[in-house]
Amino acid sequence: MGNAISSIGVVPEYSDVGLYLNKPGVGMVVWDADGWQDTTLSWKESCYIHAGISGAEFTIKGPDAQKLLSYASINDVYKWKCGKSKHLVMCFDNGLIMNHALTTRDSEDCFRMFAGNPGPLLRQLQTGSYNAELIPSADFIFQISGPLSLTVIEKATGESMRDVEFLDTRPTKIPGVDADIEVSRIGMTGTLAYELRGPAEAGPEVYDAVYNAGKEYGIKRLGWHEYVVCHVEGGFPQMTCTFMSASVLDPAHMSNPVYAAMTDQKRTGSYEPDNLRARLRSPAEVGWGWMAKFNHDFAGREAVEEEVKNPKRTVVNLLWDPEDIIDIYASLFQKGEAYKLIELPCGQPQPAGGHADKVLSKDGKLIGVSSGTTYSSYYRQMISQCIIDIDQSQIGNNVIVQWGDFGKRIKDVHAKVARFPYLDLPRNEAYDISTVPSGL
Repeated sequence: MGNAISSIGVVPEYSDVGLYLNKPGVGMVVWDADGWQDTTLSWKESCYIHAGISGAEFTIKGPDAQKLLSYASINDVYKWKCGKSKHLVMCFDNGLIMNHALTTRDSEDCFRMFAGNPGPLLRQLQTGSYNAELIPSADFIFQISGPLSLTVIEKATGESMRDVEFLDTRPTKIPGVDADIEVSRIGMTGTLAYELRGPAEAGPEVYDAVYNAGKEYGIKRLGWHEYVVCHVEGGFPQMTCTFMSASVLDPAHMSNPVYAAMTDQKRTGSYEPDNLRARLRSPAEVGWGWMAKFNHDFAGREAVEEEVKNPKRTVVNLLWDPEDIIDIYASLFQKGEAYKLIELPCGQPQPAGGHADKVLSKDGKLIGVSSGTTYSSYYRQMISQCIIDIDQSQIGNNVIVQWGDFGKRIKDVHAKVARFPYLDLPRNEAYDISTVPSGL
């Protein structure tokens, strides 16, 4: 497999990768391979391959599978064609998000959920009210994103993918790999992106085939070190990255040590560690209120419906003042307590869903919470996602982010409210495929 020297997890072990991450339940995945500065430019200029969200896939199957998903999700799951995917959002009884995950409908009574938290579905199955089952399997999920992603996939598979529309899923093959594989047009950068999925044991061969097919096009191996830049630039709030799952409020979920370890993350930032609400999100707060369809009953409906009618906060990006950032780094070379380091490119090492910084108005009023602080090589700016009071959400509004950990030295960083999403390149759902070079 090219210069791959062995297979571990769902990716090959390449001799030129600087650092791997041993991800529980998955094995070794890339942490940093091709340098974060070049890699974070890849989905604007060429493309990347990323394996980090591989792991458990859950099949929801049975006569009541759709009924189960309907009660668990704020979405309308009955207007759903086979072969299409939906972004399902599942809430706790108080309307806070327990899980959100891409889910594909394979047939009338069979669905598959990727890289999600099964807690909300298990809660309902344990009531005994549904004739359905939840079947886990170990699978690879490789995201290939950027303007040349389609070109690389076509070269790797040897077939045209021009008819794969946004959120479509269809089977494909990698020559020489004995495994059933599927392609889906979806990604977390905001620009043109696809996913390849299949059984975990075939992962190393598929990854290597795609990587080698993409070398002439400048493909990069995206790692967890820089993955969250995709979400922050692209406008995708994400559990474990920019907020925590409300599953931490469910005693049954937290009694399972595996699920508890996945969910209850280290609580960093200027908000008090015991302030759990600052680290949780409602659908309306992250801009997903439009997904809620009130033509069916679902967990947390009363709270979600009330907030959608009368939203208090919304999601924006914040642009951080460069001079204040420089002051943070300068403190490393001064006597006394230094400010908390802003790691590059992601300010808080992942997983970082438990990080929450206070956001103040110009007159010192608490108006929001900032998370997902990242440096964008493309825009040469430090940005973060912010859940903010609606009356403070106008673009250009001046705010203050209190950067640092509670009880330690805090830096007041001046920032401005900016557009959301921040990436201003053509979006995946509207991308002009005719402009993409063929890989055949």
